[in-house]
Amino acid sequence: FLEMRRETVKSGSGDYPEHAVILGYEKRGTSKRFSIYTLPKGCDTVFFPGCTLTGTRPDKVIKLYEHLRTKQPSLGIVLDCCTKPSHDLGRDEYFHGMFQEINFYLPENGIRNVLVACPSCHQVFKEYGDKLSVKTVYEVMVHNGPPDTGKTSGVVTIQDPCASRFEEPVHAAVRDLISAQGLTIEEMTHHGSNTLCCGEGGSVGFLAPELSKNWGNLRKKEADGRRIITYCAGCANLLGSLTPTSHVLDLIFEPAFTMSGDVKISKAPFTYWNRLKLKKRLQKSSNGARTRERTFAANGENKKGGMLKRVVFLLLVIAAIVAIRFSGATQYLEQDKLRLLIQGYGVLAPVIYMLVYTVAPSLFLPGLPITIAGGILFGPFWGVVYTIISATLGACLAFLISRYIARDWVEKKLKSPRWKRLDQGVEKHGWKIVAFTRLIPLFPFNLLNYAFGLTKIKFLPYAATTFICMLPACIAFIVFSSSLLDLVKGKISPAFLVGLGLIILVSLIPLFYQRYKAKKDLTDPL
Repeated sequence: FLEMRRETVKSGSGDYPEHAVILGYEKRGTSKRFSIYTLPKGCDTVFFPGCTLTGTRPDKVIKLYEHLRTKQPSLGIVLDCCTKPSHDLGRDEYFHGMFQEINFYLPENGIRNVLVACPSCHQVFKEYGDKLSVKTVYEVMVHNGPPDTGKTSGVVTIQDPCASRFEEPVHAAVRDLISAQGLTIEEMTHHGSNTLCCGEGGSVGFLAPELSKNWGNLRKKEADGRRIITYCAGCANLLGSLTPTSHVLDLIFEPAFTMSGDVKISKAPFTYWNRLKLKKRLQKSSNGARTRERTFAANGENKKGGMLKRVVFLLLVIAAIVAIRFSGATQYLEQDKLRLLIQGYGVLAPVIYMLVYTVAPSLFLPGLPITIAGGILFGPFWGVVYTIISATLGACLAFLISRYIARDWVEKKLKSPRWKRLDQGVEKHGWKIVAFTRLIPLFPFNLLNYAFGLTKIKFLPYAATTFICMLPACIAFIVFSSSLLDLVKGKISPAFLVGLGLIILVSLIPLFYQRYKAKKDLTDPL
């Protein structure tokens, strides 16, 4: 199956928009913002907790790290992503580029051993970390002794993750730790080397959520009401939505709360906040240790380009501020004066604005700067009116160009399988696909307008759905931008707060959709 995915990626047909969420999660994990390497003096071993555990259980990560350091004071810690998602999706070139950078960096800095808490990280380091020795923290705790947090009682069963299917020493270590807490283990029919996937494996849930849920229900059925203990944070998340499930670290550090189901587990988007706080805490407590934030990117995607863009943008902003001050245009930073100036042009001002916005999509010009200008120039009400009308007209213009004028040219540009799936989705679901893609931006907006022109959807349903489904984002950005001049002068207006809140809500629509899709067990039509 993995080879099939690799071949699909090589052939250029493995770019599924549904995977954008997990790949974005992975990319953030390897970014400068979220990564940190802390290597104390004399350090030859690091603790690599993985992504999900640090987001959902940052307190357990710190407690475990502190416990491990009681036996090994020079132990370092690395917050980074092993890029297992890319590996499992067949993105070999990217995976090897990213992981091998870790595989070279750590030994070059004296690291010989890696302790992992995540089964996926264990599998990756064991198979590809040829310069490093890897062991799980569970084996280490059995050898050195777990923390003394008290005991509890009860009956539990164990979910062995797919990635640890054949890791018998890990199976034994986890069971020893659970038994040491005073619990009785009753194994599921499928366990150890015969375990079943929880439904999280291979990111299958993004393309086939119903299949993922079916696998999860199989584990729920075998658990038969007993609390599941697992040592994979991903398994804990998925199975926890179906049946009582806990991570083994919950049990080790909070045994009573774990068995009563009272352990607090963070969920997105708070998991990202937890990871940032954990990184900051490690930076503050580094005490002279060597540290680094990861800036490497595979496939030539050097992150210096991103920094250069930020610098250029900052210079442009500074230049604009200087130009405004020396030109005497500061008088027009008064919202009322600026709009009075615009009103002086009469109907010409909104007409020019709407004409520019109407042709922008066809010319592949970004719409957001024009939208922001509309909010500043015309205010929240007329800004929304002018913008939504012209944005819809622009989308319709590109649609008509694609359908009746430049069909052959557009077809040559849109050869990717993702566009073919869009066509198939429209043929099956009609206007619902237009609504879906307007509310959840899986495709570039300007290209999307042209792509719909190639489909069989009729013009009026396309235009009406586009208008309705672009309206929420339009209102959010216009209301927000209508208050920007006040913000420049240091005044936070109600419009700014309302607009910011609306932008956040609109931005969360994809997340709400993913949760709804998983909950309702629906297959994505794309």
